[in-house]
Amino acid sequence: MTTEDLKGIVHSDPDIMGGAPVFVGTRVPLQNLIDALEGGESIDDFLEGFPSVKRSQAIAVIEAGQLKMLEAAGHAHSN
Repeated sequence: MTTEDLKGIVHSDPDIMGGAPVFVGTRVPLQNLIDALEGGESIDDFLEGFPSVKRSQAIAVIEAGQLKMLEAAGHAHSN
């Protein structure tokens, strides 16, 4: 998954939440998902707290992060 793949899922607009990346169609910053997961919440807990975010959006962001980490680990391993 690339940054291009996240179009329609996440966007940044200076007029919405000061330009912080948010889930499309919401004012929910991506950072809220990251903070929730780091704090031990489940995806279901997060979605219950932010019902305007679709499950597919949250999963896509997690998958994009996972792929980024795998790419970074693969790149670091090949050096």
